[in-house]
Amino acid sequence: MQAGVPDSRIRRLNDFEHDPHGRYVLYWMTSYRRTTCNFALQRAVDWCLRLGCGLLILEALRCDYEWASDRHHRFVLDGMQDNLESLRGRPGVAYYPYVEPSIGAGRGLLEALAEPAVAVITDDYPTFFVPNMLEAAARRLVVRLEAVDSNGLLPMYATEQVYSTAYAFRRYVQKSLPTHLEHAPLADPIGRLEPLDRPVVPTSVAGRWPVAEASLESGGPDLGTLPVDHSVGPTELRGGPRAAHRKLEEFLRHRISRYAEERNQPDQDVASGLSPYLHFGHLSTHAVLDRLAGHEGWTPRFEDRPANGKRQGWWGMSVSAEAFMDQLVTWRELGFNMAAHRSDHREYESLPGWARETLERHASDPRPQLYSLEQLDGAATHDSLWNAAQQQLRRQGVIHNYLRMLWGKKILEWTETPREAARFMIHLNNRYALDGRDPNSYSGIYWCLGRYDRPWGPERPVFGKIRYMTSANTARKLRVGDYVARFAK
Repeated sequence: MQAGVPDSRIRRLNDFEHDPHGRYVLYWMTSYRRTTCNFALQRAVDWCLRLGCGLLILEALRCDYEWASDRHHRFVLDGMQDNLESLRGRPGVAYYPYVEPSIGAGRGLLEALAEPAVAVITDDYPTFFVPNMLEAAARRLVVRLEAVDSNGLLPMYATEQVYSTAYAFRRYVQKSLPTHLEHAPLADPIGRLEPLDRPVVPTSVAGRWPVAEASLESGGPDLGTLPVDHSVGPTELRGGPRAAHRKLEEFLRHRISRYAEERNQPDQDVASGLSPYLHFGHLSTHAVLDRLAGHEGWTPRFEDRPANGKRQGWWGMSVSAEAFMDQLVTWRELGFNMAAHRSDHREYESLPGWARETLERHASDPRPQLYSLEQLDGAATHDSLWNAAQQQLRRQGVIHNYLRMLWGKKILEWTETPREAARFMIHLNNRYALDGRDPNSYSGIYWCLGRYDRPWGPERPVFGKIRYMTSANTARKLRVGDYVARFAK
């Protein structure tokens, strides 16, 4: 089949063929919760056009995922409201938003919708519960199931190598990305469905698993009635593709010019703020690059730029734009590289050998302070700067990027063992962070313990050869007064 989606982004998850007599193609939207610049959605439309049938989009929100809370649910529901509005009345496509009211209530919905389907297309995402969920679906479905990668500019499986440093991965990006940029996702794949009829959902299915359309139109279901953690409330940040694109435009208009010089300063809000939208799939990295290119007046010309692994100069953009692209592509997709190829990427054992060796050698060193998980969760330490970072995480669902590194380093210093430090960091980050439960969550957490880093001297108690950071040195290097005053209450 001549499809617009590169083969390197498509994984077939079972051995069943497509059903040429099916009534529709089912797109099971799980990780790329958007209707634009989405290779998985584009692949589903390709199948529709080949067989002349409509598209049914299932976007479900379960309530039994780990760290499920009002915060994460609200952000996803915002996106479902946007998708409902953007798909309303469009020919050839039907949208089936489903919000699980109780644990297990949604069981069987996917199979019921897949039974009359030509094929099922879903999102390929390498961490959290998604890989296990896709494996289980592949065992249950008796129709062709494909997972499609629309996570980043690079296909996750374009290489089998796991890169151990950002420098090495950056060189790979510089060598291979120009070819992959020739295959960008369509901005509006659904527009090609116009000649096709809108599919009809079987009444038996809709009766058992009610569509959440009316609820979403009235603001979404009452979160208080759902079995999720109500102690972690929504933040002021609205989710969804529309809010994501507004955030992108604000960043390009008002902050990117200062990004290179001031992004490490806690008293300057110059971060893009895009990571929650990238995590929930409300925004595509291809869309970000497209808008940045327009802002910069940039066109890709890589022929005369050596793949030397340097952070500046290869893109041919402004200094700030290149610094931003290094975060968006090098560091973000480095995390996807690890998650796609190592199933243990969330585990302590995934650390490089030198890091495990030095941490274990100092595991029994006396700690200057010991705090319980509850004390850390409540920002109840002696360190006002650390408390401010934890309070920002609790209130806003994010931590200032530089202070996130200090946050993790101090947890290592204040817990009984390195393994406990990793466990505490993962729990606190994934409970509160809107960009948590992501390959980059584990990249950042384990960077604090040596991943993607090198041994540093002198060897110190607790840290061994792991890079050392202190609140006092951070306060001397950065302007933290206003930040502490704002959050450490």
